[in-house]
Amino acid sequence: MTQYLDFEKPLAEIEGKAEELRALARANEEMDVAEEAAALDAKAAKLLDELYGDLTPWRKCQVARHPMRPHCQDYVKELFTEFTPLAGDRNFADDLAVIGGLARLNDQPVMVIGHEKGSDTKSRIERNFGMARPEGYRKAVRLMEMAGRFGLPVITLIDTAGAYPGKGAEERGQSEAIARSTEMCLKIGVPLVSVIIGEGGSGGAVAFATANRVAMLEHSVYSVISPEGCASILWKDAEKMREAAEALRLTAQDLYKLGVCDRIITEPKGGAHRDPSATVDSVRAAIASMLQELDGKDPAALIRDRRQKFLDIGSKGLAA
Repeated sequence: MTQYLDFEKPLAEIEGKAEELRALARANEEMDVAEEAAALDAKAAKLLDELYGDLTPWRKCQVARHPMRPHCQDYVKELFTEFTPLAGDRNFADDLAVIGGLARLNDQPVMVIGHEKGSDTKSRIERNFGMARPEGYRKAVRLMEMAGRFGLPVITLIDTAGAYPGKGAEERGQSEAIARSTEMCLKIGVPLVSVIIGEGGSGGAVAFATANRVAMLEHSVYSVISPEGCASILWKDAEKMREAAEALRLTAQDLYKLGVCDRIITEPKGGAHRDPSATVDSVRAAIASMLQELDGKDPAALIRDRRQKFLDIGSKGLAA
């Protein structure tokens, strides 16, 4: 069953009416509603094009957070073969908000690391809504070190509102863990590619996305703070999140212009949740292409290019 966002209510009404007609036809075989249902389908398709043809930054945030959007586990299941999960940071615990392990992409051995938000109430609580604790970032550091040791490319899938800001996480060194993960991203001598599949929030995302190549799905977002958090700080009013979303320049389109992301992965009309299989195929092609671009580069060149990429951020402006 499709879950509709606030701005999709007119679309929900039209698609709902079309489904009601079909339900009546199923209950009464003598009814012929094909023409009326087809007309409603055409009207819904036109409205969908209009709604998604020019999304505001705030609406893109809503799409990026859609509960039915494919999550890390969905990509891992569909993109990779022979996935072998690796758990724990060898220090405190295993953080279920971070998935990691060995796998094959098109028969090439790789290391996969990503945030997992969960798909229902139980799994969301278990996964802490994708907000990693220090042990999650230390697990990622351990897996990246292993990938470097065995010469395996690292693929990271980012989908988090940010690192968990709880008291226990701070006591266990949240900031230090994020910094260590970012440092490890910068210094491993293997190809590192990242895809923002939903939300890329603050240092919790940067800790996985300090990569040679960063791709963003068309309706994903990537920012230093959430629009609600920004509005609360700047205007003391979380309801000004629309204005904050505009100011943050958090869309894939703006970040491509700014040089923060390297490519935008097209989503099906209506967002990734309307056709997950097509989205997975697009992500597979983008990752394979990015790895191909980095193939054959020696470790020193990979490290140098990665560092330079991030030193150059800020040299391009939206007015350029």
